[in-house]
Amino acid sequence: MSFALLANVLTMIFCMAVLVQSVRMMRSLRTVKDGALTEVVTALEKATVGARAVLSEMKATLSTDCAQHARLVEQARGLRDELSDMIGIADAACERVVNAVSLANVVRSSEADEAEGEGGDAEPKPEAELA
Repeated sequence: MSFALLANVLTMIFCMAVLVQSVRMMRSLRTVKDGALTEVVTALEKATVGARAVLSEMKATLSTDCAQHARLVEQARGLRDELSDMIGIADAACERVVNAVSLANVVRSSEADEAEGEGGDAEPKPEAELA
């Protein structure tokens, strides 16, 4: 077998493959021409209209809801600041009460020490009664 004959056989095989592919492509184009393309375009147009409607509804919903949520967030921040101030005031009052109680305990213990030193047993202790 010569090189030329081999090249001719190979070229014939490629030409037959091209013919088979051309027939397949003609069938596909005929299907598109018969109406498949128009159906696809119509379905795509309907989907586009539906998507636009949904997007416009979402924009309207988000614009109203977001404004309401922003107002609620601002009110919540104001309440948070007010509560923070109230907590600070309560902490300060609690510290004053604790200081007053500790001062009262110191005064009471010093008075008890003085009463013990002056009168001896002027005031009986509950522990002495139990023993």
